[in-house]
Amino acid sequence: MMNFYTARDLRTIPKSIWDNLKTSGEVVITNNGKPTALMLNIADDNFEEITKAVRQAKAMIAFNSMRKKAASRGFMSEAEIEGEITAYRLERSEKKE
Repeated sequence: MMNFYTARDLRTIPKSIWDNLKTSGEVVITNNGKPTALMLNIADDNFEEITKAVRQAKAMIAFNSMRKKAASRGFMSEAEIEGEITAYRLERSEKKE
């Protein structure tokens, strides 16, 4: 079960939050009733591994979001992609001159 605390709780009852984090392994901090931060209990020996996993998860979420946006706008054809690349290269070469 995930436990939720407000940003104000961080100032008023920090010991309770830290104790709960040690027990449950994760705590959610809310701001104005919305989840804002996820605190994870991390042991010294797996800090790098957990940091890497969190970054990979965030990257996957961002990638999936981009795919959904692209699908909703419609995909570009091969010719349109080539046209965009050509236009960019032309613009870039003109700026160099």
